Amino acid sequence: MINLAELVAYLDDLLEVDRFSDYCPNGIQVEGKPVVQRVVSGVTASQALLDAAAARQADVVLVHHGYFWRGEDARIVGMKRQRIQTLLQGGISLLAYHLPLDAHPVYGNNAQLGERLGFVTDGQFGQGVPAIGLYGHLPMAMSAEALSERIEQVLQRKPLHINGGTRAINSIAWCSGAAQGYIEQAVELGVDAYLSGEISEQTVHIAREAGIHYFAAGHHATERYGVQALGAHLATQFVLEHDFIDIANPV
Repeated sequence: MINLAELVAYLDDLLEVDRFSDYCPNGIQVEGKPVVQRVVSGVTASQALLDAAAARQADVVLVHHGYFWRGEDARIVGMKRQRIQTLLQGGISLLAYHLPLDAHPVYGNNAQLGERLGFVTDGQFGQGVPAIGLYGHLPMAMSAEALSERIEQVLQRKPLHINGGTRAINSIAWCSGAAQGYIEQAVELGVDAYLSGEISEQTVHIAREAGIHYFAAGHHATERYGVQALGAHLATQFVLEHDFIDIANPV
């Protein structure tokens, strides 16, 4: 059990939120009960996740994708009203960490994704300061087909593979979510392959023409692991109850 203010301060410090210029507020977005015992984590603060958290009598919902994105309608109406009403009625706090959770070297989406896929991290890359993407190598070279099979086995979904040639994959760069735009920086790194969550039309042409294997493994699928690991850490650190709830999303 821990006071909400102490928990938020701990997370803000751990994830170094002040280092990031983000598209949304990081940290506490909706304030609930002053004391926390039960935490539910998930990728996105959808209505389905909030309903599941309320059913479990959670005190905190911890997510990667929260609310109040830059440029969105500021009014509390419709879907947003229903979501916030669910939180307020249950006295549930909403804590959301976007770019800071992508970038953390231990609990971050990219660190956790690389660990699960067996990648060895050599450094960071990507736009912005600090950079959120990672690059590194595989313990042993493998074919693109073999890596695609590994991704499918770990993430439980088949990635879209854009063939970058016949060479085996030794080196790779990766960045979860909507990071398809980083492919050109991956090309500049000289790696054999690049993996992100989403793909755009132009990404296909860049991969083919630059001769780099590209894997689009799903926005949701690549971002399940950071918040899950962070929630588990909080449970151990502060003796809290924690449940990760995966709301299925094919994107």
